[in-house]
Amino acid sequence: MQSDGYDAYETFDKVEGITTLCCWAHARRKFFEALEYDKYYGQMLLGQVQSLYKIEEWCTDHHYTPEQIKAYRGQYAVPILENMYDNMHEFLSKTLPKSPLGKAITYTLNRWEKLCVYTTNGILQIDNNLVENSIRPIALGRKNYLFAGSHERAQDAAMLYSLFATCRLHNINPEKWLTYLFENINSTPKDKLHLLLPQNYTQQITQQ
Repeated sequence: MQSDGYDAYETFDKVEGITTLCCWAHARRKFFEALEYDKYYGQMLLGQVQSLYKIEEWCTDHHYTPEQIKAYRGQYAVPILENMYDNMHEFLSKTLPKSPLGKAITYTLNRWEKLCVYTTNGILQIDNNLVENSIRPIALGRKNYLFAGSHERAQDAAMLYSLFATCRLHNINPEKWLTYLFENINSTPKDKLHLLLPQNYTQQITQQ
């Protein structure tokens, strides 16, 4: 489970079967914000974070398998992380703890183990931007949802968002899926309604 540094997520650290890791995008943002306070040390640390992202970009551009990604990270990312860890301890003694740079370093060091978990498995991501980007439309409309009319209508809206998001995930045209749904829902037995869901849509039309 990947998240930012919100304390509430620490509850999952004690749950058996769940591996928790933190998001480098959130740590990177704090170093970026610290540049105005201490450009020299801030830029050094931010540059190391950017190097980690260049490694991820290389793996993506070369279509590496999870096994190859793990090996590449071990060869190139882990040494950067080790050096950055030492640098942060050194720089922390040279800046005020409550300064923007001090806060950025403290935030990162307090979550260091979780920030490094991504290097242990090639299927893990360096950040959770994919999730954040996918929920951005919902976040943008958050104030509008205060006026859904009732709790029932809000639940209906959430259901529709989920269905359309599933269409997007499976590269399905939502208009075509809705047409298929309305044309077949009345003739579909109750115990077969799940076959009309977007994730089963492509399979169903190929069988017709």
